[in-house]
Amino acid sequence: MRDNPSLRNHFLIAMPSLADPNFSHTVTYICDHNDEGALGIIINRPMELTLGEVLEHMEIQHSDHVDPGVPVYLGGPVQSERGFLLHTPVGAWSSSLSVTDDIALTTSRDILTSIAHGEGPRDYLLALGYAGWGAGQLEHEIAQNAWLSGPADTQILFKMATTERWEAAAALLGVDLNLLTNEAGHA
Repeated sequence: MRDNPSLRNHFLIAMPSLADPNFSHTVTYICDHNDEGALGIIINRPMELTLGEVLEHMEIQHSDHVDPGVPVYLGGPVQSERGFLLHTPVGAWSSSLSVTDDIALTTSRDILTSIAHGEGPRDYLLALGYAGWGAGQLEHEIAQNAWLSGPADTQILFKMATTERWEAAAALLGVDLNLLTNEAGHA
């Protein structure tokens, strides 16, 4: 990616004018971005599904130290039947992509088993599906003013209320999304 810097470990913030129902008012955490495309997890679309229900479906017993009510997120429209776990610290799981020294994306069952036994990562976000872009697609969408992008923040990613993440991610860039119009203009 000689011409475009990687957006790995960045938030991709949907502009108010983005009408695609898959991404309207979303914040996507970019896990990988290179010449071949980008992969991210939407972090502000909780589903009517919980960690407890996922563990039950996978026949994984959980300890009393685990909150079965933790929400599962709709991570994106691609492979929406597959689970993805964003977490910190990185750890040594069977199938992980290290995003940073502290954050990883894991898709293996062993991490869910560890979480169920109260031995998993400190902070995590469980999602079904991911958001994906082909080579040059994300850069084109950014050039068309569909997205804002800026460095990610773990407080927003793991601690903040879901309903506050979109505006908070934009505020990191000094942008108040409520002041932006839904109309796009070109000079």
